[in-house]
Amino acid sequence: MHTPWPLRLVSFRYRHVTWNCLQSLSLRILGFDYSLTRSMLVKSICRSILRPSLGLKLSPLRGLHTASDSALSPALLTRARLLAAEHTKLAERLGESFDAKTAKRAGELAPVANILKEWVNANDSIVELNSLLTDPNTDAELRSLATEDLESSRDALPSISDRLKKALIPRHPFADLPCLLEIRPGAGGDEAGLFAFEMLRMYVAFCSRRGLRPTILKQDTEVGPSEDRLSEAVIEIEANGAYDILRTESGVHRVQRVPATETKGRTHTSAVSVMVLPSFPEDTSEMDNALNFEDPSSDYYIDPQEVRVEKMRAGGAGGQHVNKTESAIRLTHIPTNTVVSMQDERSQQANRRKAWQVLRAKLAEARQEAREQELMQLRRGILGGVAKMGRGDKIRTYNFGQSRCTDHRTGITIHNLDGILDGGDGLETVMDSVRTWMADSEVEAMVAEDMANAKSK
Repeated sequence: MHTPWPLRLVSFRYRHVTWNCLQSLSLRILGFDYSLTRSMLVKSICRSILRPSLGLKLSPLRGLHTASDSALSPALLTRARLLAAEHTKLAERLGESFDAKTAKRAGELAPVANILKEWVNANDSIVELNSLLTDPNTDAELRSLATEDLESSRDALPSISDRLKKALIPRHPFADLPCLLEIRPGAGGDEAGLFAFEMLRMYVAFCSRRGLRPTILKQDTEVGPSEDRLSEAVIEIEANGAYDILRTESGVHRVQRVPATETKGRTHTSAVSVMVLPSFPEDTSEMDNALNFEDPSSDYYIDPQEVRVEKMRAGGAGGQHVNKTESAIRLTHIPTNTVVSMQDERSQQANRRKAWQVLRAKLAEARQEAREQELMQLRRGILGGVAKMGRGDKIRTYNFGQSRCTDHRTGITIHNLDGILDGGDGLETVMDSVRTWMADSEVEAMVAEDMANAKSK
């Protein structure tokens, strides 16, 4: 009778393990799932037969120093284990009775728990395979297979560690919200207004391609021969999670090109400012208390008594409605002197609703940025160095002469400017690189902060 190959891996030196036991084990392994890989079979035999028969005693993983300890700090590992334990408790609670907030939290922690399990399994395999290889009684064929599995496990471990680090990054409080995208021309005169209009079209096209449902809430143009000179625009992207997708775009965008009015062919440099703001839904009943702008205890609550409301007549080009009815609204948040005006709608009520939406978004983003700045100042005091790029920093350059787009945070350069301005895959590639840069920067700050705190104790 042909002997299954897993049995031939076990040396006949271990005669105290009966043939019946081996045969029973092989049938269980092969009968359970014939698609089992060679690696899984080797590990199963190592754990079920060789370790007890040879008397191998492996130290618990928590107390073991593995090669991955240098890549994953003890502080991050402790944080991951605490979150995984919390996920287990929440899962047990959901098994007894369903709760929406509990389910949401469990879903947020699930990636950490799953990747931590992968990390533990990978380290467990490395420890067991090393123990098998260091034993002088290990069969030569089994030693060869264990060597291959050890190499593959070691190669996979850094990737698992990186995924675990990124899963530990706290999710942005506005990540699941829709957003408002505000575009304003900066330095550069008429050319800045013209490029701001092109950026408006770029983001509308990008959102439309992604199915994010963009709506232009406000589009003000400057008085002059060209209607393409934008003075201010606000786009509402109603899809949940739009803020997390587009928050890579906040900052100063620089354009370098020869204007149509330039007679000597000189390249001019202009700038456009982009702000991505959270958009809070009008129905706050299902929102977390921390984000409920109607709750006085929320950080994003706005006291109506601190807002001055002014009614105005709409200005600019238009028909009979313009300059004849007081449909325009201007809101001023007195403590911060934040001003929002809206006149695009014919109804004063509609303009008031939009103005409040933009005001809430601006104040919420400012408060969140202040909170992040406090954290960065704390980290800077511990670690030294520069905090992060803010909304006033130049983040990207669009060079028309070279058909080039360069993001200064990641260093990525794409020579397909027309495709980017059409909101195509090039823009998506740039934004993906910035998301990776944001995650890597956050992980580096977390690791450095944990190391500094550990040294100070």
